[in-house]
Amino acid sequence: MKAWDGIFDAIKQSTGSALINPQTRPTYGGCTDNTHIVSAGHENYFVKYAPEHAHSRFAAEAKGLAVLHGARAVRVPQVISCGITDAHAFLVLEYLNLGQGRDHTAAQLGQQLARQHCVTDTAFGWEEDNFIGDAKQSNLRQADWSVFWREARLRPQLTRATQIIGIKLAGEAEKLLESCGAFFTDYQPAPALLHGDLWDGNWGATADGAPVIFDPAVYFGDREADIAMTELFGRFPEVFYSAYRAAWPLDEGYPVRCELYNLYHVLNHLNLFGVGYLPQAERLILRLLAQLR
Repeated sequence: MKAWDGIFDAIKQSTGSALINPQTRPTYGGCTDNTHIVSAGHENYFVKYAPEHAHSRFAAEAKGLAVLHGARAVRVPQVISCGITDAHAFLVLEYLNLGQGRDHTAAQLGQQLARQHCVTDTAFGWEEDNFIGDAKQSNLRQADWSVFWREARLRPQLTRATQIIGIKLAGEAEKLLESCGAFFTDYQPAPALLHGDLWDGNWGATADGAPVIFDPAVYFGDREADIAMTELFGRFPEVFYSAYRAAWPLDEGYPVRCELYNLYHVLNHLNLFGVGYLPQAERLILRLLAQLR
């Protein structure tokens, strides 16, 4: 692929060192992009590439990783380069040979994530829109968290899903949107720096057992939204939750809001991957409405 020459040049420019006989090998890095490990001498890099239109998504990921790195809480891969070459967008990251985290790693992650969530801002949202998986994510700044969650998270996904979920469930979903503020009557979270897409596939451990998070969808929001997603597609180890709560206890209303937050991700999967997620979305909508009665 001609694009590799441009990617190699970008790595050279960013690192200031020549690549000696660079070799590439494909590796698993998700369901959206082509991913490779580039080896050059003693140096290795993790590279994502995709058609040129993916550049905005890669650029948003790079900005998110840079902000998380600056928080000095949980380790993330450092960004080496991001750009376009030969009609391909690319993102080059520090290569970390990650494995599955053990209990002590999960406990560290809980402690460090609580520290990351202490990084705050004056409003909810982000300086620009970004992506959740392959879907655009609105981050329009908002002072009211319940309004942000309704208008920047749930409503866009429900609008996209209208033809899938049908008229009846769409009507129930609209009732939920209208009553969204009721879940926050006695709870007013501060804007916390979130990973934004923290499921079990987006964290791992280095060889020395240090936790690493990656593939973020960064914004400032309720810290509970990050914790909620860790429960959605396979819970994290229990020591993660114990360590997080020891550092920063969760509010007693979290179990209900957990479902409200995870509805966003289930709807996103419904829109991206199809009707297999419809029963789960329907259950969440109806359970949340039952909480309002």
